[in-house]
Amino acid sequence: MMNYKELTNSVIKISKDAGQLIRNNFGNINSDKIQSKGLNDYVTEIDKSSEELIVKQLSKLVPEAGFIAEEGTSTKIGKDYNWIIDPLDGTTNFIHGIYPCAVSIALEYRNDIVLGVVYEIGLDECFYAWKDGGAYLNESPIKVSKTAKVKNSLIATGFPYHEFDRLDNYIDLLKYFTKNSKGVRRLGSAATDIAYVACGRFDAFYEYDLKPYDVAAGSIILSEAGGINADFLGKSNYIFGKEIISSNLVIYDEFLKIIEKFMSI
Repeated sequence: MMNYKELTNSVIKISKDAGQLIRNNFGNINSDKIQSKGLNDYVTEIDKSSEELIVKQLSKLVPEAGFIAEEGTSTKIGKDYNWIIDPLDGTTNFIHGIYPCAVSIALEYRNDIVLGVVYEIGLDECFYAWKDGGAYLNESPIKVSKTAKVKNSLIATGFPYHEFDRLDNYIDLLKYFTKNSKGVRRLGSAATDIAYVACGRFDAFYEYDLKPYDVAAGSIILSEAGGINADFLGKSNYIFGKEIISSNLVIYDEFLKIIEKFMSI
């Protein structure tokens, strides 16, 4: 049986090594080092270098594991274990010299996320969790908020890069939360957003047009901190289903009903 606590500690070091690489180049990216992967979707040499560092080190930890990695450094598929990696979540922020930017690493075992690390570089904050082990921020246990009503909640979200067919409904939902909550924030890093829900800074998060590496690590941190993740229908297809809501347990039912009302149209 794999020791997920020890493995998580090793992944923390790797995420911080990658974070240091990113930090060393923060504010020093020239336009010739940036490539476009599509509308509003960019990659830099630092994304690629960070992923190469991460894949190399993770391959030593669990040699049989495969990879689902944003920049495609490795396309190996593992029979049981697969790492899910975003080497620089918040690339657009990084390009413009603003935080947050994060390294996000999760391990999947037979379709179950068993550990996750989100290292936010700007504040030097490492959020992490392993299955049945609780959630932590820089070695201190964390829990979701106890906010009981959406009207008293601070909510985080993001905006789609490609799938604009649902955008009108999404903007209507944003208008609703703007008028009926304490406020809405858009940080530009989904991994960081979910980690902030896990430690109680935000009460809830929702977004669509996402990839597995945007949410995998954050999702286990959130659940181990006492929160709940779901897709927009309240089902469990949030890792590969391209949409997620993450919240504390108290407001979940109300939060989900609001999202269903606007996004199921």
